[in-house]
Amino acid sequence: MYPDTLLYVKITLERIGLQAVMLLAALNIWTGAPLLAVWVGSRTVTSSQLTMGSVFLVIVVLSVACFALLWLLSWASATYDEVTGRPQSVRQHLPWLRSMRAERVNYEREKHEVTAVERILVLMVALAVILFEIWFFFFSPSPI
Repeated sequence: MYPDTLLYVKITLERIGLQAVMLLAALNIWTGAPLLAVWVGSRTVTSSQLTMGSVFLVIVVLSVACFALLWLLSWASATYDEVTGRPQSVRQHLPWLRSMRAERVNYEREKHEVTAVERILVLMVALAVILFEIWFFFFSPSPI
């Protein structure tokens, strides 16, 4: 194998690994964090009565787990952009905030592509909605 081929394989494996990390983090925001929070809350309750302390603990654990997963998602996205050579766009002017006069920069030349993390997050939201609809219409005990 040539050195360029080894570098290409290394970069490809890094990209796949980072996409897997982003996919797992996005999936666990929907599933793993709530399950962890409910499990921790269930371990603190000693009777069958619900207490505000256990509810507060579930909310805190859910918040911490989601923020940790969001941090992991952000880190993986930034690392993926570095590996693929995608430039970081620090500032993006939204269309309704742009100047109507000709003194501003030409925004039409700016090319904004959909990033890998955006694709993964849209996929996760679409999957969650589809699974919810399947559950609601076919498996829910609701008398619709």
